Amino acid sequence: QVQLEESGGDSVQAGGSLTLSCVASAYAYSSGCMGWFRRVPGQGRKDVAYINIDGRTSYADSVKGRFTISKDDDKRTIYLHMNNLKVEDTAIYSCAADGPSLCKVTAGNYGNFKYSGQGTQVTVSS
Repeated sequence: QVQLEESGGDSVQAGGSLTLSCVASAYAYSSGCMGWFRRVPGQGRKDVAYINIDGRTSYADSVKGRFTISKDDDKRTIYLHMNNLKVEDTAIYSCAADGPSLCKVTAGNYGNFKYSGQGTQVTVSS
């Protein structure tokens, strides 16, 4: 059974920080490429960061230098550490599993992940 459960969403002021967590079932965690994407109603999905099973990471240009994706194999958990948050980061953030073999965020496109969670809301105010 595939399970992905996100947590950590909150309301913060611009410039603040948040860390999102995603606990995955064993099958999802071992599926290879995992990642985070975000959705804003009416604006579609934008991929944020990916992490491969070997720990290699990839980021969207809009979050490079501010966001860090990491994982804890013992806890089957991936994290998204978000610093210097901006109003435009406001979105529903979801984690995803069983993604593309290359596991690289591509501008203007989104990865074909087989599974994703329900998401957690992040709201950044000015």
